[in-house]
Amino acid sequence: MNPSGALNPSPRTLDVESIVHFDQLVTSGAGSMHGWHAQSLDLRGRSRELKMMDPQGAIFLGCTFDDGIEESLRSRGALIFPKMRGVPFNPYRGTLYTASELYEDISTTEYEATLDARIYQWSILPGKRASLDATLAAALHDHAIGDALDELLQDGDLAGTKLVGVMGGHAAQRGTKEFADAARLGRLLAQAGFTVATGGGPGAMEAANMGAYLSGLPDADSTAALETLASIPGFRPSVTAWARRAAAVVERYPEGAATLGIPTWFYGHEPPNLFATHIAKYFANAIREAILLELCNGGIVFLPGSAGTVQEIFQDACENYYGAPETITPMVLVGRDHWEHTYPAWAMLRSLAAGRPMADRIFLVDTVEDALAVVAAG
Repeated sequence: MNPSGALNPSPRTLDVESIVHFDQLVTSGAGSMHGWHAQSLDLRGRSRELKMMDPQGAIFLGCTFDDGIEESLRSRGALIFPKMRGVPFNPYRGTLYTASELYEDISTTEYEATLDARIYQWSILPGKRASLDATLAAALHDHAIGDALDELLQDGDLAGTKLVGVMGGHAAQRGTKEFADAARLGRLLAQAGFTVATGGGPGAMEAANMGAYLSGLPDADSTAALETLASIPGFRPSVTAWARRAAAVVERYPEGAATLGIPTWFYGHEPPNLFATHIAKYFANAIREAILLELCNGGIVFLPGSAGTVQEIFQDACENYYGAPETITPMVLVGRDHWEHTYPAWAMLRSLAAGRPMADRIFLVDTVEDALAVVAAG
């Protein structure tokens, strides 16, 4: 698993992850910064330390320095990627997003003024998808998000957890059985010790993230939250109203369980949901899709959906078809009528699996309780 896209980890480089880390290295007697990679650090007030060390071979991405230090470092051999002007996001950010960041002040601000909306608006300006500066900014951003996702899963809050993906349609409306089923699945998975990962959008994705987020609360609180959300069924016609209703639930229950959302600005019509505590939002949808499927080491549950969910089924099936037996994780399709008749993906999936190691790792079940039983069995 390598969300950052690096070809391989290198023992010759050192990620300087924070000012505290930088200070620890200096205090320990470091004289050279060769191989150091510093990203989005505010190094003002560290001029003396930066001047006394040899910066040959160091890389600084989007860092802030006292006046004159950037020129000094560059003249002595450091590679410095400057902050990019006119871009509404930090291409070198060191952490994933949170809902409160993407939807800052949503209780008093219209969605169109939020960071999430402003970034999407920037991405679709005429010529942005073809201009060098914009594509470079987006690529650097997605690499930084992948790097932050690596850190989250290797050393951060989700280190050592078993991720189960929940895939499903964005069209599932709050207040419907489909939404309630997805929320119950997320709740059951989290209570069984799994971390729920979704595409981070609305519909079944929001429901699964919400169910997991509230999994530590009594059933009555989860039911009350569903009822609160149901008064604004979907993000059309107003993303603002939809987001504010979710924000009210989060405000009422601020200490939810950790969940992961991996959405994309490629689909600007799908706002990210507010129940993912860690949001890895990408510009490139293809990268986002591949990473989401790759991370789910506990298996993937596919709820009823349409084109996007069908694509995810067979993208995951392709990985399992060619993968080593040890890498194959359960694929669980929920809803016999949907996957046998409405969108008959099951017949094709079963044909693909025949005679392959994946054959005993694909399942068609009726309920989310059945899906949990399959995933829990490993």
